[in-house]
Amino acid sequence: MKFRKKVVVGMSGGVDSSVAAKLLLDQGYEVIGVFMKTWDTNDPHCPASEDAADARSVAAKLSIPLYVFDFSKEYWRDVFEYFLEQNRQGRTPNPDILCNKYIKFEALWQKARELGADCIATGHYVSLKFNKNTEKSYICVPKDKGKDQTYFLYTLTQEQLARTLFPLADIEKKEVRRIARDLGLVTADKKDSVGICMVGDRNYTEFLQHYVSKSPGNIIDADTKKVVGEHMGLSFYTIGQRKTLGIGGVKGFPEAPWFVIKKDFKTNELVVSQDEEKLLGTDLMAINLHWISGSVPAKKFQCMAKIRYRSESTPCYAELVSASPESGSKSGMTMNVTFDSPVRAISPGQSVVFYDGDVCLGGGEIV
Repeated sequence: MKFRKKVVVGMSGGVDSSVAAKLLLDQGYEVIGVFMKTWDTNDPHCPASEDAADARSVAAKLSIPLYVFDFSKEYWRDVFEYFLEQNRQGRTPNPDILCNKYIKFEALWQKARELGADCIATGHYVSLKFNKNTEKSYICVPKDKGKDQTYFLYTLTQEQLARTLFPLADIEKKEVRRIARDLGLVTADKKDSVGICMVGDRNYTEFLQHYVSKSPGNIIDADTKKVVGEHMGLSFYTIGQRKTLGIGGVKGFPEAPWFVIKKDFKTNELVVSQDEEKLLGTDLMAINLHWISGSVPAKKFQCMAKIRYRSESTPCYAELVSASPESGSKSGMTMNVTFDSPVRAISPGQSVVFYDGDVCLGGGEIV
């Protein structure tokens, strides 16, 4: 009798993980669905969601078992507290990266082991490849480049990659939706999730106010130093932001958009400008570096890099250097990155992720 591998699929209640489960069934796997609850439903700020019900509906349609596990304590400890700490320091963190690292690829695996699974799978658009020369696994850009999610997975380890499947590596989103429609899945035409994981469709600033205190101060023009408005607290703004600044009709300035250029915590001033070119920069420093292979490619190397999920990859020169005590680097090393051409709105707290062609090398947090 042929041995069937047992795989746990992280089912989010979205179309991607729904079809990932179906594809694995077609490939002969014994599939178990798991819905990961990451927010305490007793918390008044818990996002309203039909995701769990949708995951149950899909599991029933596919005739697979579905377990619901509560990871809200792990999520608060490993993801949300760090998110709040970074916001209080004026940075713009990306909690989805930490959620993948600690919840979807670690806590989920522990539950999968308890269920007797051999591996886990997710609905991420990522290609997993093995390099025979280095004997290492790498995450790579998938067939549907427009849905590439390697940026969010740069913290994964060789051990995690060895026990993970990405069924959507060679399929495009339009085909995923077609499969879901043909199966009559409730998720077939469900909108893709937007925004960061714990906020979803809600207003980010309103959500953050429940956890971070306001500290009002002046909004000043970068060139004239003239006060053009008042901010509610530097934690509530991000570099490059142009909406909800509350600036309009300032005497002596044209009717044009304003952009956040800098957050000055020494003076509690939000620095803005109507000159969008002031957002362009060519250099950054990154800490808390992680490399997919387990080691840095070289002390100095050239590659491509992205400074946010939707940004274009840009050629750059990267150099590993010793960290200063105030940098906050846990490893004692930082990466200095110089781009061949200016990039827009380098934001402390976001991640810079490095690529060699379609291969994700790793990344780090921008400081």
